[in-house]
Amino acid sequence: MKRLCTVYKSTKKDETYLYTDRLEGLKRVPKELLEIFGTPKEVMALLLTEDKVLGRADAKAVLEDIENKGFFLQMPPPREDYLLDLDRDTSARYLDIS
Repeated sequence: MKRLCTVYKSTKKDETYLYTDRLEGLKRVPKELLEIFGTPKEVMALLLTEDKVLGRADAKAVLEDIENKGFFLQMPPPREDYLLDLDRDTSARYLDIS
Protein backbone atom coordinates (compact mmCIF):
# COMPACT_ATOMS: atom_id res chain seq x y z
CA MET A 1 0.00 0.00 0.00
CA LYS A 2 1.19 3.51 -0.71
CA ARG A 3 -0.41 6.90 -0.35
CA LEU A 4 0.47 10.52 -0.98
CA CYS A 5 0.13 12.21 2.42
CA THR A 6 0.13 15.70 3.84
CA VAL A 7 1.67 16.29 7.25
CA TYR A 8 0.39 19.17 9.38
CA LYS A 9 1.99 20.63 12.50
CA SER A 10 -0.13 21.74 15.45
CA THR A 11 -0.10 25.42 16.34
CA LYS A 12 -1.23 24.63 19.91
CA LYS A 13 0.60 21.44 20.88
CA ASP A 14 4.38 21.08 20.54
CA GLU A 15 5.64 18.09 18.57
CA THR A 16 2.12 17.07 17.50
CA TYR A 17 1.41 16.24 13.87
CA LEU A 18 -1.51 15.10 11.72
CA TYR A 19 -1.00 12.88 8.67
CA THR A 20 -3.81 12.87 6.10
CA ASP A 21 -4.44 11.70 2.57
CA ARG A 22 -3.25 14.46 0.22
CA LEU A 23 -6.49 14.46 -1.78
CA GLU A 24 -8.83 14.37 1.24
CA GLY A 25 -6.96 16.89 3.33
CA LEU A 26 -8.68 17.56 6.64
CA LYS A 27 -12.18 16.48 5.56
CA ARG A 28 -12.31 13.41 7.83
CA VAL A 29 -10.56 14.93 10.86
CA PRO A 30 -13.10 15.49 13.68
CA LYS A 31 -13.81 19.14 14.48
CA GLU A 32 -13.16 18.47 18.18
CA LEU A 33 -9.64 17.30 17.37
CA LEU A 34 -8.98 20.35 15.20
CA GLU A 35 -10.09 22.64 18.05
CA ILE A 36 -7.47 21.05 20.33
CA PHE A 37 -4.88 20.82 17.54
CA GLY A 38 -5.21 24.44 16.48
CA THR A 39 -4.87 25.81 12.97
CA PRO A 40 -3.03 23.07 11.04
CA LYS A 41 0.17 24.28 9.40
CA GLU A 42 1.24 22.17 6.43
CA VAL A 43 4.87 21.11 6.84
CA MET A 44 5.34 18.52 4.09
CA ALA A 45 3.90 16.19 1.55
CA LEU A 46 5.32 12.70 1.18
CA LEU A 47 4.73 9.44 -0.61
CA LEU A 48 4.22 7.00 2.24
CA THR A 49 4.77 3.26 1.82
CA GLU A 50 4.61 0.52 4.46
CA ASP A 51 8.39 0.14 4.47
CA LYS A 52 9.15 3.87 4.79
CA VAL A 53 11.13 4.71 7.92
CA LEU A 54 9.57 7.51 9.94
CA GLY A 55 11.15 9.14 12.98
CA ARG A 56 8.38 8.58 15.52
CA ALA A 57 5.70 6.50 13.87
CA ASP A 58 5.27 3.16 12.17
CA ALA A 59 4.45 3.78 8.50
CA LYS A 60 2.10 0.80 8.30
CA ALA A 61 0.10 2.07 11.31
CA VAL A 62 -0.03 5.56 9.75
CA LEU A 63 -1.39 4.16 6.49
CA GLU A 64 -3.96 2.00 8.30
CA ASP A 65 -5.23 4.93 10.38
CA ILE A 66 -5.51 7.16 7.32
CA GLU A 67 -7.44 4.42 5.51
CA ASN A 68 -9.79 3.71 8.44
CA LYS A 69 -10.14 7.08 10.21
CA GLY A 70 -8.97 9.59 7.62
CA PHE A 71 -5.97 10.74 9.67
CA PHE A 72 -3.09 9.68 11.90
CA LEU A 73 -2.29 11.76 14.99
CA GLN A 74 1.36 11.74 16.07
CA MET A 75 1.80 12.81 19.66
CA PRO A 76 5.06 13.94 21.27
CA PRO A 77 7.20 11.27 22.90
CA PRO A 78 6.76 10.75 26.65
CA ARG A 79 8.98 12.97 28.73
CA GLU A 80 11.62 11.46 30.94
CA ASP A 81 11.09 12.01 34.68
CA TYR A 82 14.32 13.94 35.07
CA LEU A 83 13.22 16.39 32.37
CA LEU A 84 9.98 17.27 34.16
CA ASP A 85 11.84 19.67 36.49
CA LEU A 86 12.79 21.84 33.52
CA ASP A 87 9.24 23.23 33.38
CA ARG A 88 8.89 23.82 37.10
CA ASP A 89 9.80 27.01 38.93
CA THR A 90 12.51 25.79 41.30
CA SER A 91 13.89 29.21 42.22
CA ALA A 92 12.52 28.92 45.80
CA ARG A 93 15.08 26.18 46.49
CA TYR A 94 17.87 28.71 46.34
CA LEU A 95 16.49 31.44 48.61
CA ASP A 96 18.12 30.02 51.76
CA ILE A 97 21.59 29.80 50.26
CA SER A 98 23.96 32.27 51.89
